Amino acid sequence: MGVRHAREYADILKELTQAVGDIEGSYSFFEMEPEEWAALPTSDRHEVMEALADDVFFGLGEEPVIKVGQGEIVYNNKHHIIEVMQGDNVIHIIRLI
Repeated sequence: MGVRHAREYADILKELTQAVGDIEGSYSFFEMEPEEWAALPTSDRHEVMEALADDVFFGLGEEPVIKVGQGEIVYNNKHHIIEVMQGDNVIHIIRLI
């Protein structure tokens, strides 16, 4: 099915990368320990979060909700948005159109 979008994928990926990086413990998606994450240089952390954002974007085409760290990412196809949540709070909204 896939995530339908009209915006440039690069723009969506940039916003989603920032959003997943704001989720507490997001690195655990790749089964990394806090010590491993802390030891990574900033540039490597960005690459890991970008890979996570890319995986999540394409995964949302199959599963509308994906758990990441202490949060979850929800594809709302009716409103053409991706919501990034932590607990009961929406911390980011990525518009797809």
